[in-house]
Amino acid sequence: MKAKCVVFKSRGVVDVEELKIGKPQSGYLLVKTICSLISPGTETAFLMALPNTTGIFPQYPGYSNIGIVEEVGENVKDFKPGDVVASPSRHSSHVLVHESEALKTPEGLSAEEASFFNIAAIALQGVRKGFIELGSSVVVVGQGLIGLLATQFAALSGAFPLIAVDVIDSRLKLSTRLGADYALNPTEADAVEEIMRLTDGRGADVVIEATGNPNAIPTALNMAGKLGRVVILGSPRGLSTVNFYMPVHRKGLVIIGAHNSVRPKYESLPHFWTDKDDMKLTLKLITKGRLKVKELISLKLPVEKAPEAYRLIMERKEEILGVLLCY
Repeated sequence: MKAKCVVFKSRGVVDVEELKIGKPQSGYLLVKTICSLISPGTETAFLMALPNTTGIFPQYPGYSNIGIVEEVGENVKDFKPGDVVASPSRHSSHVLVHESEALKTPEGLSAEEASFFNIAAIALQGVRKGFIELGSSVVVVGQGLIGLLATQFAALSGAFPLIAVDVIDSRLKLSTRLGADYALNPTEADAVEEIMRLTDGRGADVVIEATGNPNAIPTALNMAGKLGRVVILGSPRGLSTVNFYMPVHRKGLVIIGAHNSVRPKYESLPHFWTDKDDMKLTLKLITKGRLKVKELISLKLPVEKAPEAYRLIMERKEEILGVLLCY
């Protein structure tokens, strides 16, 4: 069998090629993809070989795949042909998935909504690391796909006031519909001064930096109050210049790196869950309508148009959030 698979052939070059895919071996599932969600920030960073990416090509991107089990290998106990499953698999019409990495999607949940399971889990682990409790003042800097999901999780965690920050007004309007109490555009007003006002002069208990822009990190540090926590959720694509004395040392800030790879492998702990447990939870929250993702879908394109999908993501950053590839 041949699968249609998205490939980054070289810097800035996207193609769809056919790859041979075999029968599922013991413990594996052969899954026919329904749709997969592009992670816009991470995938375009790797496509363009930005700082803190490998710069090695070819690459086969994708990690949010929803599909139907077509065949199971020996010793597979919990899955059967016809099951709809989520897996952290690449953008490909068919994928081989070990059963330990697959999750059954809840009944009644559309494949399009389910495809947010992994990127939502990435946002969730960053929010968990902020140790938010009812009444914590929280700022989420950046209202792209990850930031909008983080904003919702912060609201679910009891953040108040919850303040969204972005330079794009359309994203700020969406953030207030999804749970933010206030929305600030730093090009229109001094965001740090506004946050001080909204937090009665204290600064935020928790700041979640979700832009991936290294120049935003010093500002995020200034937004935090005494003994606050700053979570670096977006992967910085470059170097930040910080005078640690006033914004960090004098305030006693805690800076938390929240790369998704830093998780327990086998057992969830308070504020520190395994990826699989977070993925299961995100699927349940989406199914129950507690986590809203329909509003985050900007485009749906057939996989054959993957080159156009990535071009649009990079050229129309202000408009586009979630992009689904359909098979």
